[in-house]
Amino acid sequence: MSLDDVVIEGNLKPDGTLELDQKPGLTPGRVQVTVKPLILPTVVYRGLVEVMDEIRQAQRARGYQGRTLREMQVDEMTRQEENEEYERRSEQLWGGPLPPTGR
Repeated sequence: MSLDDVVIEGNLKPDGTLELDQKPGLTPGRVQVTVKPLILPTVVYRGLVEVMDEIRQAQRARGYQGRTLREMQVDEMTRQEENEEYERRSEQLWGGPLPPTGR
């Protein structure tokens, strides 16, 4: 490549014309054009399973063990008890059971 060479990327259209990304900084006149395809980076889309596996591997690598089954069960029982208490208090305030929510 000489000092006068200019490299500009662009798009080759189906009709064979070129659309340049920018205006060349050359004096108008005849030019020689070399066209070569650019290899664009491919975007890799990961699915849920791949993302979860990556998270699990990173956690294991840093020694994270996660919650035990028993801890999760206790949390769920606590949540259910809180919901039941909320329902009881609501019934007391409103004078009877709440209408179904349609879930």
